[in-house]
Amino acid sequence: MSTSIIRRTAEDGIVTLTIDDPDQRVNTMNHRFVDSLAEALDEIGDGHGISGVILASGKRTFFAGGDLNDLRGADRSRIDSFTEFVVRNRTLLRRLEQLPVPVVAAINGAALGGGLELALATHHRIVVDTPDVRLGLPEVTLGLLPGAGGVVRTVRLLGVQEALSSLLLSGRPLTAAAAHDLGLVDELVTAPEDLVPAAIAWIRANPTATQPWDRSPAVGIPGGAPGDRSQALNPLLPILPARLRADLKGANYPAPQNILKAAVEGAQVDFDRALEIETRYFVDLAVGQVSKNMIQSRFFDTQTVNGLRGRDASRTPWTASKAVVLGAGMMGAGIAYQCAISGIDVVLKDVDTKAAERGKGYSRKLVGKRIDRGELSESDGAEILARIHPTADIADAAGADLLIEAVFEDPGLKARVLAEAVPVLAPGALVGSNTSTLPITGLAEDVAVPADFIGLHFFSPVDKMPLLEIIKGGATSADAVSRALDLARQISKTPIVVNDSRGFFTSRVIGTFVNEALAMLGEGVPAPTIEQATLQAGYPAPALQLADELNVELLRRVRDASRDAAIAEGGEWNPHPAETVIDRMLTEFGRAGRLAGAGFYDYTDGRRGGLWSELSTAFPVVEPIPRLLELKERLLFVEAVESARCLEEGVLESVADANVGSLLGIGYPGWTGGVLQYIDGYEGGVAGFVARADRLAADHGPRFAPPPLLRDLAAQGGTVAEGSTVSA
Repeated sequence: MSTSIIRRTAEDGIVTLTIDDPDQRVNTMNHRFVDSLAEALDEIGDGHGISGVILASGKRTFFAGGDLNDLRGADRSRIDSFTEFVVRNRTLLRRLEQLPVPVVAAINGAALGGGLELALATHHRIVVDTPDVRLGLPEVTLGLLPGAGGVVRTVRLLGVQEALSSLLLSGRPLTAAAAHDLGLVDELVTAPEDLVPAAIAWIRANPTATQPWDRSPAVGIPGGAPGDRSQALNPLLPILPARLRADLKGANYPAPQNILKAAVEGAQVDFDRALEIETRYFVDLAVGQVSKNMIQSRFFDTQTVNGLRGRDASRTPWTASKAVVLGAGMMGAGIAYQCAISGIDVVLKDVDTKAAERGKGYSRKLVGKRIDRGELSESDGAEILARIHPTADIADAAGADLLIEAVFEDPGLKARVLAEAVPVLAPGALVGSNTSTLPITGLAEDVAVPADFIGLHFFSPVDKMPLLEIIKGGATSADAVSRALDLARQISKTPIVVNDSRGFFTSRVIGTFVNEALAMLGEGVPAPTIEQATLQAGYPAPALQLADELNVELLRRVRDASRDAAIAEGGEWNPHPAETVIDRMLTEFGRAGRLAGAGFYDYTDGRRGGLWSELSTAFPVVEPIPRLLELKERLLFVEAVESARCLEEGVLESVADANVGSLLGIGYPGWTGGVLQYIDGYEGGVAGFVARADRLAADHGPRFAPPPLLRDLAAQGGTVAEGSTVSA
């Protein structure tokens, strides 16, 4: 009995192969698919008696790509069997495109990764042109490259330069129309029911269709192969390696480099040899640790944090209809915009109408830019802006079912604005504070119903930063958490949920990163070396630059508040080496950061220039300068160790929240897979991480000492992911 997931039907000489895996929500390029495709091609044989083949999907999407569970399990111990699978799959797609009859892909939904690679192995691609359809090769975002012919075919279809810049190195998905304009697909239809008739019509009109690279004589690569004289048409190609090195800044991202090699090397040999080259570079990535890290965080952990989190799947999600945002500064204005574009009416409240209007002006600028880019129509933009109501009168917030307080980080001020606003809200309204450091439990004492009070920590700029850190106070109800999760989905944010503490998770951990960089400066490490180490570690911005953006005065206030709280609770305060640098920058040099016009960098009219010219005098360099590897690991380890402490203390409830929060909220390097995945993926696993952390602690202080949680896991040979409860 066949276990094929491909249904074979035939009518008027045209065979339709419908892919529909009954055990999965989407079709993936797993072993069952490969076996099914082999069986289907065996049945078709040499194509005698048929006039064409249509590839279709029984799912809402066309094909989702490679099976990430299979890819996550690939390692060097089974490299031979994994390579055998990749070669078999690649060979079957080659058989498909070399059938002596026309083959058409009828693409009814998303075709990403392996799904697009499958479609590329047909002679004609027809796509339903609807807003939710996306096509692309996102493998680079998972630390991989397309391993089923995607590099080879896009290079021969589009040319080396176009394939690399538009698809392979960006990983960006395209709309159906954009894919058609690029030449990735051949035909657009308006509805799914139009796909098969259009495919049949094309087959009838093109009975001898072949791939361009299989024609006699073969069609050359658009723009020519590297080294051809015609490459003068592609002046950017020779500088691509240098540009790629500049973009990566030395960070540990092997996938873009392998993609470039596979594309350029494959373009200089015949098609089948190019497939072999692609396979070697793909397998090298698939069995490596970086792809494991990125797959874990970008897919599995992200799926977890966006999931039900123990809630009933049949429940009706809560939606906010009217929100009041208290404070029209940059954060409040950004939150108001995000709510408005999500269909929520927003009352933007500040001390006077002029300040509130300035806050709405932020949305006007963003909407105007989107209209100029063609992302919004004039009418849609006007509708968004009409949802934002700037005011100084709290009575305008009457009946709001959502409040988000976004005023200055002062407990007294927050208490006053909440006391004024909460009484006019609808009964049971969700009340949130956008505080980044102040404990939610303490703020809830000034709210009539603490069960409805929760932390909603957004990140700046709100319209670009995808994370929402939801903080549960001591009295926060499960219903409030559930509504906060629903709000995150409503306003298109990725949520993490953490428990209350000073600094919560993200602010607490990023503070250790900035402090470590400042400690290095105080030790005599040259400032340019610190910045270079940060970038080579994979962080999106240099550490001292980030300190300027955060503001050194704020760093001191956070330090002072944390110290005072520790002493008030009967504890001890152990000064961090960064404290001397902070105090000297403020007291001795008067350089607080970008807002002050002077910090670790110089600024002219708000624009950052170079590092402060007197920095090496203020903090003299001490020889020998540590190796970059040492500096990079200090930055990575100090955040990882602090995150493990957060997990041990219960601030974090799941590894997934830590990994996603660190990547999306505080810029932890993407190649690590997140701050706790870095520990699991470190050479030697948790035990290797603990041994290295102990050496760093011996050299630089107890802030690097692994907590008991990690020591226990190291002794047991376990992983952080396995040793923690992750909500499904």
